[in-house]
Amino acid sequence: MLRLVARHLKKFRRDQRGAVMVEMTLVAPLMLTLSAGVFEFGNLIHDKLLMEAGLTDGARFAARCNSQIYTDAGLAIDCASVATNIAVYGNVAGTGSPRVPNWQTANVTVTIGTGCHDAVVGGVTQYRSTTPQVCIVEADGTYPYSGVGLLSVIGIGTINLTGLHQERLMRF
Repeated sequence: MLRLVARHLKKFRRDQRGAVMVEMTLVAPLMLTLSAGVFEFGNLIHDKLLMEAGLTDGARFAARCNSQIYTDAGLAIDCASVATNIAVYGNVAGTGSPRVPNWQTANVTVTIGTGCHDAVVGGVTQYRSTTPQVCIVEADGTYPYSGVGLLSVIGIGTINLTGLHQERLMRF
């Protein structure tokens, strides 16, 4: 009886049928989870870069927007509101789809010229300027990233992405 069992065990050890299926069963869940994680992280970085590009565009517009010029032409505009539209939608009117899905103008704040700094501090030039002070335009934004599904599966909720871009205010 013992010889019979030993013979069957020896035969079983040499048999390779089904080994690939067992290995695939062990490895596939790990590989799928890792692949989904890489996709999720790539999507998160993509949304963050789109958000930062919008904040950069909005701050650049606000830094060069001189409402006096538009007022003289009979078109009074609010530079901060237009810059916010540019940041979120990529256009002045604030129409169309946002750069990042579900991003809203309420998530963006554009401040124009409230933070002014001395160009020269203690004899050291901080900013190259013909004026004694340099004012800054700041575009600040947040985006609630909810992901494509993997975050909720592993129990992580919404991640708040934040961005900030500063430009030097140009006075005309």
